[in-house]
Amino acid sequence: MTRLACALLLAVLATGAAAQEWIDTRSLTCAALQQRVARGRTVILARSATAYETVHLDSGSCSLDETGAPAFEPSVDVPSCLAGWLCKQRNSDSGQR
Repeated sequence: MTRLACALLLAVLATGAAAQEWIDTRSLTCAALQQRVARGRTVILARSATAYETVHLDSGSCSLDETGAPAFEPSVDVPSCLAGWLCKQRNSDSGQR
């Protein structure tokens, strides 16, 4: 395989991995939304055309400087469905020196 062909193949694979489907939470039932998060483990949920967030299956997906917070999203049947976990930056300003 030529270098150009290898470079093109890598570019296509990288683009496919970076592009992730947004899931419209308002089009799914709460159970279906929870199943999508369970299947994808980390997904992008959109509650509107401009409001979206990355949701994880569990809080263990957060990095060391983050903490897990419940992700409550609107669904067809539940206004505040527990869809998974958000990673929030920890407050590092404890006031102690």
